Amino acid sequence: MSARRKHPPPLRFEPAVAAVLPGGAHAQRMAFVDVLRGTAIVLMFAYHFSYDLNFFGAIDVDFNHSPLWLGFRTLIVTSFLGLVGVSLILAHGRRVASRALWARVARIVACAAAVSLASRIVFPNSMIFFGILHFIAVASVLGVVCVGLAGWLLPAGILAVVVGTTLSGAWFDQPWLQWFGLMTHKPVTEDYVPFLPWFGVVLIGMYIGRLLPRLRAWTALSQWTPQGGAVRTLAFAGRHSLPIYMLHQPIFLALLYLFFRVV
Repeated sequence: MSARRKHPPPLRFEPAVAAVLPGGAHAQRMAFVDVLRGTAIVLMFAYHFSYDLNFFGAIDVDFNHSPLWLGFRTLIVTSFLGLVGVSLILAHGRRVASRALWARVARIVACAAAVSLASRIVFPNSMIFFGILHFIAVASVLGVVCVGLAGWLLPAGILAVVVGTTLSGAWFDQPWLQWFGLMTHKPVTEDYVPFLPWFGVVLIGMYIGRLLPRLRAWTALSQWTPQGGAVRTLAFAGRHSLPIYMLHQPIFLALLYLFFRVV
């Protein structure tokens, strides 16, 4: 007789996990997630302000090839997208809140379109056609589709990261496929977050989101309230990450323009 085949975990949430996951349009926000997102925003500020200083010629940095700055950008994008995955589970892990999901996606799509339009004006030769907001809009929809993958989330995420960082083909260099990744070269654009490998980071974040309710400290963590001005500021930034993202670069550029114009 042949050995009994071991089947993979079922494609559903275990009742013990689903029972403690928030769900629906009025799911409670988790302050610790907002603080982590706010911390990522601070790192983004540092990166973009340095990028803008380089744009105005105040510093001389090769952001496209410097290992330090490439690594810093990877850390920031990984933080944001990992939290996208965690948030998808916390918001839709028990049941999909369709109205809230589509309202959020619509806001992100509108902002992504505005970013593309603005970048087309400011950087006509390197406009943003698939940056982080474009990616998050797509990943939010596909991520919800993958919510029920349960134990498959981690291996699927790792596979997506490995494929996206090791494989490439000239066929993916075609303009209509550049959003997907797997290109043989980075396209000329100011912000590029392709579907692969970054959707793998979202899936891994979703897996982490499923593990959180199993922690002994989950009850305290889920009910934690930020204390202190700095931490509350980070939580506020995390709750309002989209408008902050949309406004910070125009503010940075305007302030630096005025500064260097006066100086």
